[in-house]
Amino acid sequence: MEFKSLKNIETSFKQIRLFGIVFLVVCAGITGYSVYSSYRFAEAQRRRIYVMDGGKSLMLALSQDMSQNRPVEGREHVKRFHELFFTLAPDKSAIESNITRALFLVDKSAFKYYQDMSEKGYYNRIVSGNINQIIQVDSIACNFDVYPYKAVTYARQMIIRQSNVTERSLVTRCDLINSVRSDNNPHGFIMEKFEIVENRDIRVMER
Repeated sequence: MEFKSLKNIETSFKQIRLFGIVFLVVCAGITGYSVYSSYRFAEAQRRRIYVMDGGKSLMLALSQDMSQNRPVEGREHVKRFHELFFTLAPDKSAIESNITRALFLVDKSAFKYYQDMSEKGYYNRIVSGNINQIIQVDSIACNFDVYPYKAVTYARQMIIRQSNVTERSLVTRCDLINSVRSDNNPHGFIMEKFEIVENRDIRVMER
């Protein structure tokens, strides 16, 4: 009878120990889930921004990780530079204004092209010949896996004269590096090692 009692006590102890282990595992699971849920909730709240609507009411806005937008901003930066640098009107002040704004987005490599074309009288011929030059960016290939980021731009130039329109193929490449955002450089990039790879006539259309 004593042996049986001892056996029952030992079995009961094992059961209590098993229940204790299960209880601890359940408590640890609930605690871990609570901490994870709290972190998720805090992260979601951190992304919520409340702004005043004319000082009358609060409006909810959502924040976003800036790194997610960098590829889009990089392509827009390159596109904006090409639009400013290669879009020319027969107006000296307009040309100088566009070039000045474009040079804020790039290093001295683009200034060398501007200086060279200036010395050859290219801009003077644009003004005296009443020529309009328009650029259309077809695509921008950017590799954001390796820094500095490599960018290749494929575009077409339309050189519009009174007698004809010349369509040219333009291919450029550059490196993109991160920079400080400013009014003159809202995307926070600088183009380095800018190079014109191809700039050739495709066709001439009579007007």
